[in-house]
Amino acid sequence: MRVVSLIFGVVAACGLLLGLIPFLGWLNWIIVLPPAILGLIFGAVSRDRSALTLSAVVCGIALVRLMFGFGMI
Repeated sequence: MRVVSLIFGVVAACGLLLGLIPFLGWLNWIIVLPPAILGLIFGAVSRDRSALTLSAVVCGIALVRLMFGFGMI
């Protein structure tokens, strides 16, 4: 479970780098948030603080980016 949680967190973090580019913010809905949420769930189940923290930070940054870009830009 820990490895799966870390994999989801790293995939979400890599997708977040693409989602930070202007006009690609909509990728946060598809590439970032679903793996980050799954990473949060698996991290909570496995009680792995590092994976849980990674997924929480990525999810928070993606949500802030979506708020500033209105989810589309």
